[in-house]
Amino acid sequence: MRHRVREFKLGRTASHRTAMQRNMAVSLIEHERITTTLTKAKALRPVIEKLITTSKESSVHNRRRAFAALRSKDAVSKLFEVLGPRFKDRPGGYCRILKLAKPRLGDASERAIIEFVERTPAAAGADAE
Repeated sequence: MRHRVREFKLGRTASHRTAMQRNMAVSLIEHERITTTLTKAKALRPVIEKLITTSKESSVHNRRRAFAALRSKDAVSKLFEVLGPRFKDRPGGYCRILKLAKPRLGDASERAIIEFVERTPAAAGADAE
């Protein structure tokens, strides 16, 4: 039974899971939209939403907390300079998960797109082409 089980284990060790979530979070911040499996997207959403909530207030402490989670200077700077001000007035719900129809080729797992609700026009235009 899975009573009160909160965390997605994803069939990985703890170190592999944290490294994978860190990489996916950095990719999502950089590209503002990534395609992954549905379970990984559901596991990534709380991580990203907490980071964006932290980035709404730019302070040295918050930047250090974000860098400890992401380990990427470029991602932290974009988080605080672009994404934090963009979602300043939004109380939560910064990401959306869209399920894709076709399953993944290797193991037939469900695929999904995780993206920010509000995106930059340049990123939205690049995906449309």
